[in-house]
Amino acid sequence: MNARPTIPGYTYGGAAVPSAPISLDEFELLKKTVLFTDDDVKALQQSKAVVQGQVEAILDVWYGFVGSNPHLLQTFTRLSDAQPDMDYLGAVRKRFSQWILDTASGQYDQAWLDYQFEIGRRHHRTGKNATDHVAAVPHIPFRYIPALLYPVTATLRPFLAKQGHSQAEVGAMHQAWIKSVLLQVILWSHPYVKEGDY
Repeated sequence: MNARPTIPGYTYGGAAVPSAPISLDEFELLKKTVLFTDDDVKALQQSKAVVQGQVEAILDVWYGFVGSNPHLLQTFTRLSDAQPDMDYLGAVRKRFSQWILDTASGQYDQAWLDYQFEIGRRHHRTGKNATDHVAAVPHIPFRYIPALLYPVTATLRPFLAKQGHSQAEVGAMHQAWIKSVLLQVILWSHPYVKEGDY
């Protein structure tokens, strides 16, 4: 997949993203560990046609959840006045919308793998705020990274069920999303783990 210059800061496939600290072979072992198979790739790709027309509605749910929880919204607050930075929220939302489509594409190649570690860095004090040149809270505590796996994936299921697929198909798409987001959370965790322990 090529870089997406129309979304500021979305450097998937771009030269600015460092190489992932694990190889594709190591990532294959991780996929095997969470039981992520070719069937999951097919289910994700099936889900793309379902979610691509609902991206904004999905983000409304996810942003509504974050916005209703001050401890999560704090991530987007300015240090100067402790108020949410709406431009920052908007910039992240654009990248979040592309993340939905990339996840559903199921094309987990080297460029995708590299970018997952970049996403992790942008949550951590080593890279947060730099992409959007903002002066917001400088670090997201690790505990909230895996915790958000559940609300993100649980709230997605109703959207997957909106186009008349069978319960079995919806279930397969949903399970594939859970596994994919889990894999990504594991990759995003890298900057939080002590060197040599990842």
